[in-house]
Amino acid sequence: MTSAPASADLVPPTMTALTSPTVPGPAPAGPAAPRRELHTGWTVRAVAGPVPAHLADRLRALVPATVPGVVHTDLLAAGLVPDPYLDDNEHVLAWIGRCDWEYRTTFEWAPDGHERHDLVADGLDTVATVTLNGHVLAETANQHRTYRLPVDGLLRPGTNELVVRFSSPLAYAAAQNLAMGYRPHTNPHPFNAIRKMACSFGWDWGLETATSGIWRPLALEAWSGARLATVRPVATVVDPGTAVPADQPVPGRLAVHVDVERSPGHDRPDGPQHADLHVAVHVDGLVTTARVPAGETSTVVDVDLPVVRRWWPRGYGEQPLYEVAVELLATPGAAGATEPSDGSAPPSDASPAHEARPAVGPLDVRRHRVGFRTVRLDMLPDEHDGEPGTSFVIVVNERPVFVRGANWIPDDAFPHRVTRERYAARITQAEQANVNLLRVWGGGIYEADDFYDLCDERGILTWQDFLFACSTYAEEEPLRGEVEAEVRDNVVRLAPHPSLVLWNGNNENLWGFHDWDWQLRLQGRTWGLGYYTELLPALLAELDPGRPYTPGSPWSGTLDLHPNLDAHGSVHVWDAWNRKGYEVYRDHVARFVAEFGWQGPPTWSTLRDALSDDPLTPESPGMLVHQKAAQGNDKLTDGLLPHFPLPDDMDDWHWAMSLNQANAMTVGIEHMRSWSPRCAGAVVWQLNDCWPVTSWAAVDGAGRAKPTLSALRHAYRDRLVTVQPRRPDGGAPLPGGASALAVVVVNDSPDPWSGTLVQRRVRYDGTVLAEAGTAVGLAPRETRTLLLPDDVASAASTPDELVVATLGDERGLWFFAEPRDSALVDDGLDVAVREVASGVEVPLPVPGSIRGPAPDAGPGVGHRYEVTVTARTLVRDVTLLVDKVHPGATVDDQLVTLLPGERATFTVSVPAALGPEAPLSLTARRVLRTANQLVAGPSAQPVAR
Repeated sequence: MTSAPASADLVPPTMTALTSPTVPGPAPAGPAAPRRELHTGWTVRAVAGPVPAHLADRLRALVPATVPGVVHTDLLAAGLVPDPYLDDNEHVLAWIGRCDWEYRTTFEWAPDGHERHDLVADGLDTVATVTLNGHVLAETANQHRTYRLPVDGLLRPGTNELVVRFSSPLAYAAAQNLAMGYRPHTNPHPFNAIRKMACSFGWDWGLETATSGIWRPLALEAWSGARLATVRPVATVVDPGTAVPADQPVPGRLAVHVDVERSPGHDRPDGPQHADLHVAVHVDGLVTTARVPAGETSTVVDVDLPVVRRWWPRGYGEQPLYEVAVELLATPGAAGATEPSDGSAPPSDASPAHEARPAVGPLDVRRHRVGFRTVRLDMLPDEHDGEPGTSFVIVVNERPVFVRGANWIPDDAFPHRVTRERYAARITQAEQANVNLLRVWGGGIYEADDFYDLCDERGILTWQDFLFACSTYAEEEPLRGEVEAEVRDNVVRLAPHPSLVLWNGNNENLWGFHDWDWQLRLQGRTWGLGYYTELLPALLAELDPGRPYTPGSPWSGTLDLHPNLDAHGSVHVWDAWNRKGYEVYRDHVARFVAEFGWQGPPTWSTLRDALSDDPLTPESPGMLVHQKAAQGNDKLTDGLLPHFPLPDDMDDWHWAMSLNQANAMTVGIEHMRSWSPRCAGAVVWQLNDCWPVTSWAAVDGAGRAKPTLSALRHAYRDRLVTVQPRRPDGGAPLPGGASALAVVVVNDSPDPWSGTLVQRRVRYDGTVLAEAGTAVGLAPRETRTLLLPDDVASAASTPDELVVATLGDERGLWFFAEPRDSALVDDGLDVAVREVASGVEVPLPVPGSIRGPAPDAGPGVGHRYEVTVTARTLVRDVTLLVDKVHPGATVDDQLVTLLPGERATFTVSVPAALGPEAPLSLTARRVLRTANQLVAGPSAQPVAR
């Protein structure tokens, strides 16, 4: 094996954080394998099942189809069905998932001189029979796999016919459920009996689609000699210790694991199966080669780099990415090699230590980007308040990371519609919310490469569940073989990404086994434990041994403990939403909270786009269809009433529920962060939605930010001042025990933070009733708890007093009374509106799951307005619901609380001018909202200028 500088014209310097990643794949030039996408000329028709009578003739004929795509979107594009996201169309279209469908196309082909031809399907959804020119190539039953199907001998010169027939996924799942033996599951359909996106069968935030179609690219690949079957670059660094500055270069190490497939070679004695092959790895100006001896099919190319810049999560450093090009070359004289152009003989020394670089002309090329970093998960014994426990800390480059996270679900119920632009928009919204980790939930999909590429570029950590969720699973064939195949495919595909820091075996299945009455119903059958504790760890040990793995979420570190314990590992906190109210978050002093959430409606524009209910009420027909949670509206009401009265007006109801969702997340996040480092992470449920629905998301199904996104931004900011209940000794309050108030200062930044912490008890009219100041100095990543003085912590009049704690530009508030029990008044605000820019580029809303601009629409010419609000008395949670003014409008902040005399300026961006009515439209009561309005009743319109 040798390393040498690369020629200047072959590999340019690549130690940069690229904005447009190179997609791994074959090189377009030279003898490397060509790839021809087969995405045109497709039609679809129904071939069996309960097709409605009025569509029977049309669907027996050929309907134009799109690949990648699914039946629902093809029928929608043809004008044959209504949009399933609107009104009750979900149920109107339920027949689609009960039918069999046939996709068909033709393509031209002529002999091209290559020895091998493969049909490569990156994703078939799901139960498919693939036929070429009347010959069955494969029968598949896994949405999450890639299939490579040899077609040599079946291709014919001229026109070729390709047919993919899909059987009903609902019928298949039902049949397999009986064939493998019933196993308990959530939701009505046995999604656990088929390897398909679980939430396509419906979820407590998702509609039922039960899709069928060619949902990822389909291509014909031609190659000769040999090809790169799999390439797994593993990048790490030589541990420099914690004292090395984040931006200091350190030695790096790259191990490129390569598996090769050799062609039969037509039995030539000099064919590739009888010859050595060479693998050349190009990275950071170096070329390192290794030999794959004749008859062998794998090698590892080890590259030591003297210095690399480390990849860091956002907030900890930069995200340098290195391009790695891997070439497969034939040994000179073997099939596929290109002789030197000068006619000279190649060097004869081919020893492993001093191999000459083979002649140019790669048989195959792959390109990846890697980031050099280390990662581990510390689950170590600890003890707090005299109670033994187990930590759960993600450590990157030897630095513990407090996770400010959000759960991620498929961004569309039809995931093929999620473009790179959509991914970028959602990840930008995560950044705006100060999120540093996205957990890809196990009831969805392994997302497209674009998602992980963008997370690599932006420093967003990813946690990837394997696709098992809220159910039990058979461990016998045929399911076991499908599970192993899909895991191999996706681990190899995703392992190069530095943003990926944790694999997780399942979502809530260990918890469900303990607490959801599954054990009796299982009757001794397997339920998936062998996957989580044996198969998945074994596959990761083979394919990705350097990355942490947990068998499930929640996870206590051992099967000997209940899986969902505050003191041990990761927990899911759902008693607040389901039964008790969000104040209960403060009862959980957990090591790591991987799920917690609160529902709220989508933004007003999204709601009105999706529903034609007249009148629109919380319980009108469309609203109930777009509320999937069990007793969801009752839980919304029960969770609101301790804080606000229930409004009788729909606009007020919508605002109250939106605000209550935001407040719940603020309470939960600030509490969890106040216990860092004992608590090492909070991952809210959830960032995004897949359609317009009342749900736990911070971004609705049309891509619009709900007020909750601003709540996340505030609660997840680097520096936080929060007031929290504590015991008089500073510990966690005990039920019925004595309690006090403390200021907790959280410095989750790389810089020290010092100053005077000012603690005041203030009346709602601004009068300071008590005050204290304390000098504080916090090191980077430090949390400090200080008990409030008694005269600040004790109210003389709870309805109209609060605590204000300020350090520098940050402050925390504590209200002694809930809004409904307080002296809040709504006697008007002073508001000034002015247009500050026109004819400027205003980003259009990125297409979400319903009615957005065309995918190729760029920034539009728009207008910006400043809305300055001045408070006469205490005003809580000032928010502009600007989508009510224009569906494309955005605002830079929400949920701002003002003390008397304080002011805040909001910047509103609108794709179209609002004209002279701007002051009135932006300050109308239904647009300019406060918490005060919900408890004080209607008042005079704000004074607008």
